[in-house]
Amino acid sequence: MPSPDPGLATELAREQAYLDDAREQLARMRRLAESLDASTASDAISGEVLGWVLARRIASLQDDPRTTLFFGRIDVDPAAGPAEQFHIGRRHVSDAAGDPVVVDWRAPISTAFYRASPLDPMDVVLRRRFGVDKGRLTALEDEHLREPEQSASSAGSLLAAEIERPRTGPMRDIVSTIQPEQDEIVRSDVAVSVCVQGAPGTGKTAVGLHRAAWLLYSFRDRLDRAGVLVVGPNRAFLDHIGAVLPSLGEVRVGHATIESLLDHGRVRADEPADVAALKGDPRLASVLRRAVWSSIVRPTEAVVVPRGVRKWRVPAHEVADILDELAARGVRYSAARDLLPQRLAHHVLLEMERAGEAPDDRVQDAVARSAAVKTYVSSVWPALDPQRVLHRLWSDTDALRAAAGDELTDEEQSILLWDKPPRTKGAARWSRADMALLDEVGDLLRRVPSLGHVVLDEAQDLSPMQLRAVGRRCSTGSVTVLGDIAQGTTPWATSSWDDAMRHLGKEDHDLVVLDRGFRVPAAVIEYAARLLPVMAPGLGAPVSVRDNPGRLEIRPAAVGELDVEVVRAVERATGAAGSVGVIAPDADVQRVSAALARAGVPHGRLDRDHGDDEDHQVEVVPASVAKGLEFDRTVVVEPAAIAAAEPDERTGLRRLYVVLTRAVTGLTIVHAQPLPEALGAA
Repeated sequence: MPSPDPGLATELAREQAYLDDAREQLARMRRLAESLDASTASDAISGEVLGWVLARRIASLQDDPRTTLFFGRIDVDPAAGPAEQFHIGRRHVSDAAGDPVVVDWRAPISTAFYRASPLDPMDVVLRRRFGVDKGRLTALEDEHLREPEQSASSAGSLLAAEIERPRTGPMRDIVSTIQPEQDEIVRSDVAVSVCVQGAPGTGKTAVGLHRAAWLLYSFRDRLDRAGVLVVGPNRAFLDHIGAVLPSLGEVRVGHATIESLLDHGRVRADEPADVAALKGDPRLASVLRRAVWSSIVRPTEAVVVPRGVRKWRVPAHEVADILDELAARGVRYSAARDLLPQRLAHHVLLEMERAGEAPDDRVQDAVARSAAVKTYVSSVWPALDPQRVLHRLWSDTDALRAAAGDELTDEEQSILLWDKPPRTKGAARWSRADMALLDEVGDLLRRVPSLGHVVLDEAQDLSPMQLRAVGRRCSTGSVTVLGDIAQGTTPWATSSWDDAMRHLGKEDHDLVVLDRGFRVPAAVIEYAARLLPVMAPGLGAPVSVRDNPGRLEIRPAAVGELDVEVVRAVERATGAAGSVGVIAPDADVQRVSAALARAGVPHGRLDRDHGDDEDHQVEVVPASVAKGLEFDRTVVVEPAAIAAAEPDERTGLRRLYVVLTRAVTGLTIVHAQPLPEALGAA
């Protein structure tokens, strides 16, 4: 903490008074918003829209008494212009005259708070950080950028304290501790697609969420219309990041897992890893395209349209030309099919004109809607739906062979075919890997609408076909991709970000590497890094930059005493404030939870689809769900069993690497089985 200073108490009291006034100004802004009446709108639709806007505005002005409206201050003294002070906070607060009391952290002037340095002060003469406890200011720390020798020798201690501050849930914002390299990612232009390779504890997930908030602030009109979506690895992860964006002043971001994003049917089948990996192969995109467009039938008969006492004909060769022209236009299958009736009707009108008639547009529309044209269109350009297309491929050997072309070998085709094909698509036992293929077919039929920006976390775990599905959601927008190749835990996990970005359709992108760990302490990250040479040769180990090395404890348990030792470790971990994650092999979660319950240890569980409705100090977490979460202290149960639950050694060690790097302060490992050889001696 900063050295005692005679004027510190006075200055702290002055800043507290400023905070009290800022809270009153925010309350005034909220009262003003609540006083506005949507019923005064000119019509019902306008009133509904106005009511929605006001509700969103009122929600954004909610004060959280547990924290402060600002976390820092900069004193700016430019060469030209007056010197000014700016208090930096999570949202903008103004006084009755409209002058800023607190500046939103996303505003351009706030950039200097994060990036100014003695080498490049950016007109900042002083940067101040505040210590906070239960919504009140408890300390302040000044950094003099033009005269750094005036800064206290302990400068940076409040920043470290904020990083290590006990948390109430597995995720929170880092808005007061964003580092310069993180801020550059956050403030990248909306047109730029960014890929972040981030080791554990580098804050890549938080950076992605803060980037979403900054984009919505800086490009509000554009992204309000187009939308922003965060895609996370599982439901529990999304539940625990759900409070981050609202705390940053944003409530307009959608959330999805890859499963909910690609929910195109009921998943009723599990399949071997080799089958799922083949279904995720990018070659399937060509196979599906061929399957869809080969459905068009070459016409052998003319179109005959009865109208009055006459019949009008369009020869088969002219129909063939129309089909070829529509197929070559580059539009989706169903969109081109929708154009076909009008194109046929147009040719019928040409025949009528040659016969001396003078038909108009109403006649053409009537011909296009006639039963004869509809029947003919169905015969040459059949209507399709994704499930019908995929059902036929997996059920019909000849259909799959024709669509496969040179893309798939005979052996690969046999792997994809169902052993017992269901009679109808409604009885199909779709797998999770099939969902990405159904999405691909759906886009071949009708274009999937694009959003303005997508944040994709844990991207290394997605198959190429899943990446293509996410890429469709930002085909006209941009993407922020977050991940760590060393944490890939699926058989199809990517080994190259260039490949992953190509599947997303974003070959033109910025690749940024974050390797400075702010969250995971040195003792923990160095122990987990023992796995890297085996599971990810050539990938550099992350470096913890925290002064506090953290605590690592390895506790062997006697046979039959594992649960007893786990309970003891959890009880010791709950002796201090902050969250505790008990991470166990998926198969052991129920048993570990029961042991804690018998010992009277209150806890939640994150193995359900939606997690718990409330935060608990202790959460029992399946190893397969731990990715993306963080806890002050973790108790890892039986590392060897966590690794052995995966299909191969490399994937198992990567899963274990993820689990071991969830701790912010301390890690306790409890085991009865020998530890994996790659971890070396305890």
